[in-house]
Amino acid sequence: MSFKTVLAVIGASDATADISKAVELALELDAHLCAIVAGLALPPSVAEFPTGTVWLDQRYEDMKVLDDVRKQAEAACQVNGLSFEVGQIYAESIFLAGEILQRALYADVILVSDGVRRDRELTRAIVDGGVFDAHKPLLLVPKDGKATLKPKTVLLAWNSRREAARAAREAMDMLVSADTVHVVLVDPDTSYWRNGEEPGADVATYLSRHGVKAVVEQIAGGGRPVEQVLEQHALDVDADVIVMGAYGHSRLRERILGGVTASMLKDAKFPIFLAR
Repeated sequence: MSFKTVLAVIGASDATADISKAVELALELDAHLCAIVAGLALPPSVAEFPTGTVWLDQRYEDMKVLDDVRKQAEAACQVNGLSFEVGQIYAESIFLAGEILQRALYADVILVSDGVRRDRELTRAIVDGGVFDAHKPLLLVPKDGKATLKPKTVLLAWNSRREAARAAREAMDMLVSADTVHVVLVDPDTSYWRNGEEPGADVATYLSRHGVKAVVEQIAGGGRPVEQVLEQHALDVDADVIVMGAYGHSRLRERILGGVTASMLKDAKFPIFLAR
């Protein structure tokens, strides 16, 4: 699909760098940028009822910081001549995912950079509201990564599941324009109900019909976590981005046990394009 509206979520941490990546991506795509400056509000302590002045002072300071970031984002968009809007959210975690959902409904892709990723609760709210509830793809860009949806080399993590198929469809324009797409299967299961006798052959055929230059690569994990195998192979092939499905299990199980998606969100050193 084409990306005409970018929803960039920006927090208080490392805001300048995150704003820069958002502007960079919007310029590359000639897209409208909807920047949301978001912060998690601490709920008042029950033990401090009526609400104490310390809690009120903290809320005031948090909102002041977010307001300064909002003004900084607006200035950056104006200087670069973007079509844009900048909003601000300051809400408790129980409400934040819903706020993200409402804004993600009118975006083509959600951008999250390293400053936001440092806040696990904020990242979780974005994934819940934007990826799970609004079903919009998310581009995660680490500190040293480039914010781009026009990569030359792509690693498509494939496991023959619907999440991976959805990610491939959402990223199709990106895959078509890339020089090479590495379809990577880690420890593929050749049974009929898993990856089939020739793991990766079906998806490679499907992609080729769209004009994607795909190369299938089956990799032995050697007992290593899948996320480590994917990142190492992305490094080996000099990939610009990893495309993958978001979560293989239920959100509850993923949160309790962890998983490939959770690990990639937390520690990935490559840009990650996620879809559910």
